[in-house]
Amino acid sequence: MTPSSGNVFEDIGFSKQEAVSLELRSFLMFRLEKFVRERGFTQRQAAAFFGVTQPRISNLVRGRIELFSLDMLVDMLTRAGIRVEIVLQAGVRSLRGKMPSTDDLDRSRQGRIRGN
Repeated sequence: MTPSSGNVFEDIGFSKQEAVSLELRSFLMFRLEKFVRERGFTQRQAAAFFGVTQPRISNLVRGRIELFSLDMLVDMLTRAGIRVEIVLQAGVRSLRGKMPSTDDLDRSRQGRIRGN
């Protein structure tokens, strides 16, 4: 068994820099997909709401993370009325040696990017 670094993307071989970007984008994409689902939007309705194309929404709900920049995701969240706050911290709390719970991961993510 290999202890987790705390970032699944780093654990599967991405560089630390790319892993952080992927983790942030995946969290923002999850929040957007949740917003679309909670509103009961079809992909066409969501596209109209966000001012993007339906295929763009399809890529979002299918998790095509490589097709979305942080800027695009923040813009979409802002349109949804979700405030994105970025908190910078010196050092990252290590989760090495223990399996984090869902609550640990939620708190960890909230410390990096919080959405209202």
